[in-house]
Amino acid sequence: MPTKFHLASIFNFTPDDWQGPFGNGGSPWNGRFHVEVARAFERACFDFVIIEDKLMVPETYGGSSEAALRQGTIAPKHDPVPLAAAMGLATSHLGIVATLSTMAYPPFMTARLASTMDSLLEGRFGWNIVTSAEDLAARNFGLESLPPRDVRYEMADEYVDLVRELFGSWDEDAVVLDRENGVYVDASKVRPINFVGKYYQCRGPLNTVPSPQHRPAFVQAGASPRGRRFAARNADAIIAIANGVEGMRRFRDDVRAHAVAAGRDPDEIKVLFCVTPTLGETEREAIGRHQRMVSSPQFIRDLLIQTSSITEIDFARFDLDEPLPERLTTNGEQGSLDMFQQWGSGKTLRQLVMDSAGGLVSSLELIGTPDQVAERMGEAMEEVGGDGFVITTPSLRMNRRFAIDIADGLVPALQRRGLTRSAYTKPTLRQTLTEF
Repeated sequence: MPTKFHLASIFNFTPDDWQGPFGNGGSPWNGRFHVEVARAFERACFDFVIIEDKLMVPETYGGSSEAALRQGTIAPKHDPVPLAAAMGLATSHLGIVATLSTMAYPPFMTARLASTMDSLLEGRFGWNIVTSAEDLAARNFGLESLPPRDVRYEMADEYVDLVRELFGSWDEDAVVLDRENGVYVDASKVRPINFVGKYYQCRGPLNTVPSPQHRPAFVQAGASPRGRRFAARNADAIIAIANGVEGMRRFRDDVRAHAVAAGRDPDEIKVLFCVTPTLGETEREAIGRHQRMVSSPQFIRDLLIQTSSITEIDFARFDLDEPLPERLTTNGEQGSLDMFQQWGSGKTLRQLVMDSAGGLVSSLELIGTPDQVAERMGEAMEEVGGDGFVITTPSLRMNRRFAIDIADGLVPALQRRGLTRSAYTKPTLRQTLTEF
């Protein structure tokens, strides 16, 4: 029997592929285009989609916001939660995951918002847990700069502990709806938590009813060693980047070892690897599409703007046709930076860009016909051991052609091989994730 795996997608609530022929003309702000994409991925029986988020207008690339705003890269970006509600109410089975930063949202508000969303979506909501990695974002919330990475994750561990206690402040059967005796909630099943930690404190309880999942699915994308420990401790699904099958296997094994150390069953955690397939009716057509994309000035500029933003390193100061002069470090997204720079490879900056996809390194090269790509994905999962893939576009911008290529081209090829589900069988996102 083939190894069946999970599928997800991640994209922005930013301008779509507005300069290309298959976008939405650069005006996706009513959400209808993204709802259309969500319906396509539900048709393909994806586990969930993630709406990525950043909380600033980037100014790192070239020392100003001009390049990012001119390209519509990272900014403008709208709030993910209203879009999550719109996509969730327009679908029936697809999980909808919104990004909420532990820096920006007080824990009580995150728990309350997530509980509300999970009720609206009848158990299909997920929280993408991020600590934020940009000082510019910190300055929008009254901070001069972000704490060091390890401190951010220490704070986030405590934050998640507090949020879990808030979800538990109501028993699952607290709402009794006893019309005869006039009792809506059994008050004995709702209690304060009186949480006092090193960084946070909260009396509680939540003032929302228990949602269908009682807590939403937790999704995380920690890539650094400390980020992996955080994800292994807290997440139901981990979004990962790795170099090739061997890198994927090492990453998954590492996360599972951290899960055991944290007292968790590693099978509870699904590690999903980012990939950016390029499909064509023939292999030659797919290769041509891929080469045209990654060599275009727009792609290179978009990639460098995005990478500069998440790492807070100005890549405009480096020669495109020379290797990076030094190994770079950051208090931003160090894991993404390490994957991007491939230190020691000898590749020029242009080559690094052409290897990359929207600030994320595609874990596998997937270029070919739907059948060829499906075969390669199945082989990789057999070698890695699981658990699935997050399919995204090269710049996290969505367009209709990509969504249709995946939903109606690649996924049927996967389903014919028994590699992905052909129908939903579980009512909630957490149950869908643990189906296999």
